[in-house]
Amino acid sequence: MKVQTTLASPVGDVTLQATDKGLSYVGFAPKSRYPDGSNTHLERACEQLTEYFAGQRTCFDVALDTQGTPFQQAVWQLLCQIPFGETNTYGWMANKLENPKAVRAVGSANGKNPISIIVPCHRIIGANGKLTGYAGGLARKSWLLAHEGIKITQ
Repeated sequence: MKVQTTLASPVGDVTLQATDKGLSYVGFAPKSRYPDGSNTHLERACEQLTEYFAGQRTCFDVALDTQGTPFQQAVWQLLCQIPFGETNTYGWMANKLENPKAVRAVGSANGKNPISIIVPCHRIIGANGKLTGYAGGLARKSWLLAHEGIKITQ
């Protein structure tokens, strides 16, 4: 059974959804409405996100239950390898996936990431060093990067 909760944060309310297997959504505008509730995955994610926003956590270790194509799953797993306080580009990701021509496909998969912040798609910037799109909006992306000590000039 999927349940959800809302966590107040410095970047606005964050909606979290989880199944019995793990976290299935973290974001600012859920696609579906599930009953409010809790389970160990939601409790752990809320605790870790609270620590992240307080500057006490730089990585997450919550179980995930994401649904996506094998390519999307590979992109999301690669995002998790980008450390706190660092950024990278779609081109870097395409190269790491051994498919340098897949830059647009990587961007599309990145945009479909269902687990914002924890799967850190906000750490992807343009090849020119500028902010690129973010489902939560560029103001949130800018805040998250600044929170991690990353300065981006526009």
